[in-house]
Amino acid sequence: MGGRVTVFLCGDVMLGRGVDQILPCPGDPVVRESSVRDARDYVTLAEAESGPIEPPVPFDWPWGDALPLMSAADARVINLETSVTRGGDFAPGKAVHYRMNPANMPCLAAARPDVCVLANNHVLDFGERGLRETLGSLAAAGLQAAGAGRDADEAARPAVVPLPGGRRLLVFALGMPSSGVPLSWAAGERRPGVNVLREPSRFAARALAERVRQARGPGDLVVVSVHWGSNWGYGVPPEQVEFARELIDGGVCVVHGHSSHHPRPAELYRDGLILYGCGDFVDDYEGIPGWERYRPELRLGYLVTVEAGSGRVVEAVAAPLRAERMRLRRVSAEDAGWMRTTLDRIGRDFGVRAEPRPDGLLALRER
Repeated sequence: MGGRVTVFLCGDVMLGRGVDQILPCPGDPVVRESSVRDARDYVTLAEAESGPIEPPVPFDWPWGDALPLMSAADARVINLETSVTRGGDFAPGKAVHYRMNPANMPCLAAARPDVCVLANNHVLDFGERGLRETLGSLAAAGLQAAGAGRDADEAARPAVVPLPGGRRLLVFALGMPSSGVPLSWAAGERRPGVNVLREPSRFAARALAERVRQARGPGDLVVVSVHWGSNWGYGVPPEQVEFARELIDGGVCVVHGHSSHHPRPAELYRDGLILYGCGDFVDDYEGIPGWERYRPELRLGYLVTVEAGSGRVVEAVAAPLRAERMRLRRVSAEDAGWMRTTLDRIGRDFGVRAEPRPDGLLALRER
């Protein structure tokens, strides 16, 4: 059984707060932040930055020009960093809470994600009740979750995606305190929560690789999705490098890292791909000042093609996009050039360069 499989991966998808407010079924706009009390203020900021938004927008509006890219893949994996709930029980001790009205689920469904990773620091923003409602809303829409569940077994269980040729894609997901996931959010024997790993040690990577080996059948492809690290900065801690490489050595095809608000380096290690930080994909961050040097309005989606028989990554492509009016749009040649130059610079220590393609995408290749 030969052939190739293409998987689309992206970082944080935040459909709550301002995005929820422009969709056809906006939920309660109340937020509890130091300087913002109404989620519609984020719509005002985006309009000041990019131009007017006329709600209600269509459900597929936030995805914009990303939809054809996602449709071209055999499977789609996103990090859903939003609680899907009507609940009003704000998790204490958090500066920011994200929730999307469950009635706006058609927005998420419009992208046809095969796996929604929930192992992150916002899925319990509205407590265990909010997590249960999130899981129920996803299930009702026919969407799979990974990385959180009603108990520890469900949270650790991989999502399973059927692939052409009778193969499967297994997606394991976990979150770490370095990204802001509280240890208290860890799922328990009878407690809903997140699949939490305290730190990215070599021992932990080998234990996870053993779980992968036990779950994987002949011809199965494996992605490990991990929410880790700080929001800003291009540096990758050595323990993350060691952890990710150990997983590739253990038979994982792609390590799908996220949490950073902008892309971090990628690495083509042996036959696999490591995305240390995919960056934000969909959010309401337009017009928020302070981090302009990272160009956070520029986003990347990744198309990764894997040889089905061997599990070898044969092509990795980054698709540059730009957030405008809370919608993803194709970038200008100038913005694509900035992204290519940045990926070249931050990928140098990992032996990766970004090569422009005629279709405007960026091929990640070894130097």
